[in-house]
Amino acid sequence: MSHSQDLIFTLYGDYIRHRDGEAWTGSLIELLGLFGLSEQAVRSTLSRMSQKGWLESRRIGRYSFYSQTPRFLELLEEGARRIFQPRRDPWDGRWHLLIYTIPESKRHLRRRLRERLLWLGFGSLNQATWISTRDLRTEVEQVVDTLNVRPYVEFFTAEHQGFASDEEIVARCWNLEELNDYYADFIANYELPFQKYQAQSKAGNSLDPQECFVQRFMLIHEFRFSPYVDPNLPLELLPNDWLGEKATRLFQQYHDLLVERAEAFVDLVLAKAPQT
Repeated sequence: MSHSQDLIFTLYGDYIRHRDGEAWTGSLIELLGLFGLSEQAVRSTLSRMSQKGWLESRRIGRYSFYSQTPRFLELLEEGARRIFQPRRDPWDGRWHLLIYTIPESKRHLRRRLRERLLWLGFGSLNQATWISTRDLRTEVEQVVDTLNVRPYVEFFTAEHQGFASDEEIVARCWNLEELNDYYADFIANYELPFQKYQAQSKAGNSLDPQECFVQRFMLIHEFRFSPYVDPNLPLELLPNDWLGEKATRLFQQYHDLLVERAEAFVDLVLAKAPQT
């Protein structure tokens, strides 16, 4: 996915979808220009995303508007749930396994299934066996039906009676060390700016709306990738030095600090759209 398309995903996911899902091209150019995108880059990316079925264009006179498609909205809402409403229920000690036997002639479906399983938080126990600590049968059914691979997939719930510890199974299926490094970098990049803005706000100094928008946008833009790589494991199975909870608290506190003025800035820019 291109950098410009990533930025548009973030903009629609955090702002435009809450405002009827449509925006004037001129407003999108102004907002995305704050992150280094040229007018030409924005227009060409919007056109490509429209061709791919993510956006729909509407033209009135010489003005163009782009709205999210149902497919795009579904993806944005799913991502928002993963970011803002991660599951925190305790583990019941059971494992949930998905096993597939997709033939070589349908290997493209195998790849797509693996991508969706990773997104759901599954880990790879071996090449054709995927495992989760959550009962995701409903989500799995939706995926296999969408891909039309139900005849090749089986889903089990089991208790581990084997020889490795639960922690060893986790280490085998998920790279938590790499993920913890990601969270360490996130904290290093955003903790000091958060403290600065927090002190400024407590001192009664007004925060600049445009700056709040830029900071909140980049905060969301970086943190929104965490659901793609974090399996959202129960706390009982995470290492003692786990930084995911600290990173999530930092994200939520910083986001809440910036939200009001950032939203006001976006409303100001979107209000410049021609009346139709």
